[in-house]
Amino acid sequence: MVEILPSILSADFAHLGEAVAAVERGGATVIHVDVMDGHFVPNITIGPPVVKSLRKATKLPLDCHLMIERPDEFIPAFAEAGADWVSVHVEACRHLHRTLELIAQKGMKPGVVINPATPVESTLEILPMVHHVLVMSVNPGFGGQKFIPFSLEKIRKLVNLRQEMGLQFRIEVDGGVAQETIAQIVHSGAELLVAGNAIYGAGDPERNMRELLARAQRAANAQITPQ
Repeated sequence: MVEILPSILSADFAHLGEAVAAVERGGATVIHVDVMDGHFVPNITIGPPVVKSLRKATKLPLDCHLMIERPDEFIPAFAEAGADWVSVHVEACRHLHRTLELIAQKGMKPGVVINPATPVESTLEILPMVHHVLVMSVNPGFGGQKFIPFSLEKIRKLVNLRQEMGLQFRIEVDGGVAQETIAQIVHSGAELLVAGNAIYGAGDPERNMRELLARAQRAANAQITPQ
């Protein structure tokens, strides 16, 4: 099933509760939370206190994408705040296996993230451990960037690996997901599509959410097999 995960990075931080409620009415099933520390990426966003507040505002799963250094030090705090999914970057983890184990031990679903220049093969050994693999289709740090086309090949590689290895992890994509890119992303095999600017950037977030989800579902129903 294809799902759109609205990213609150592009929402009005003064009205996050309303922003989440709007996309929930529009069909959102998971809320994406971008956590940046100003070190791993050149931006600073939010942390566990905001996640704790969001937890009170919605019953939807909170997908926390940690774009931070030393994630092990902060994972317990995100668990306590109410995060449901937590993903960490291959590039930020000195001991990735241990970090993923910690996420699972804290009762959250672990995910692994790869930047545009990081090969899919870097995740091979830990794929059996993860709930999802997040392919960054822009360089992380800021919303509203242009989709990087070679990300589609990475998605297709993950689809093939999942089948070859007999695994069930889901494939998530973050960056440049919009009306004009969503069909090719879905056709490549992605199922969890993070969208921020396309939903919150202009107009009515509820309507934008509904329209983007409808387009994604039409692409999925076309049943175009990835090559």
